[in-house]
Amino acid sequence: MIELYFAPTPNGHKVSIALEELGLPYEIHRINIGEGNQFKPEFLAFSPNNRIPAIIDRDGFDGQPTSVFESGAILIYLAEKTGKLLPAGGAARKTVLEWLMWQMGGVGPMFGQAHHFNFYAKEKIDYAMTRYSNEANRLYGVLERQLEGRDYVADDFSIADIAIFPWTRSYKRQNVVIEDYPNVVAWRKRMIERPAVAKGMQAGAEFNADLRELSPEEWKRLFGA
Repeated sequence: MIELYFAPTPNGHKVSIALEELGLPYEIHRINIGEGNQFKPEFLAFSPNNRIPAIIDRDGFDGQPTSVFESGAILIYLAEKTGKLLPAGGAARKTVLEWLMWQMGGVGPMFGQAHHFNFYAKEKIDYAMTRYSNEANRLYGVLERQLEGRDYVADDFSIADIAIFPWTRSYKRQNVVIEDYPNVVAWRKRMIERPAVAKGMQAGAEFNADLRELSPEEWKRLFGA
């Protein structure tokens, strides 16, 4: 059994999608980031960066409980545990890891900043909105070119697709016209038509991820004020 410590965010949904695709049984433990659950000592004991998601695999290394934090590390761990969604070696593995790191180092941070300054920020700063919207569009362009002639990012469906997809759900808040990227549109359609992806994206829906109404205390917890 995998215990998934989760909030319904793009990073959270990466792991719920992977668990659904891999057919691994899991139990969700809600981390209410507005209430500050991510700062509780019991969570920090296995997620020291006070971020979701994190997992505890009750049947981990040597049959012992194993905790993993950071969504990219979790995806690699789950793929290696099952022998699926990540090639064992060679050029195919290299390509999947390249695109996974592209998501971790580029898509997540830049899309997140575009989303923040275009949607959440109380003060609308033109420079920040333009800077991060432009970078989001540049990254969509990179993805568009990679998907030319391919169904999936690294040819076969992999953890790279799982990592990237949830970050594209809020393209409007990133100031992106998705129709400008037809290969991405087609890929997104293929992704959501996968039953496990659709189910993974619905995980935690009951927790209400809409953060538009934030109290001053929630704002401080979420955005580090």
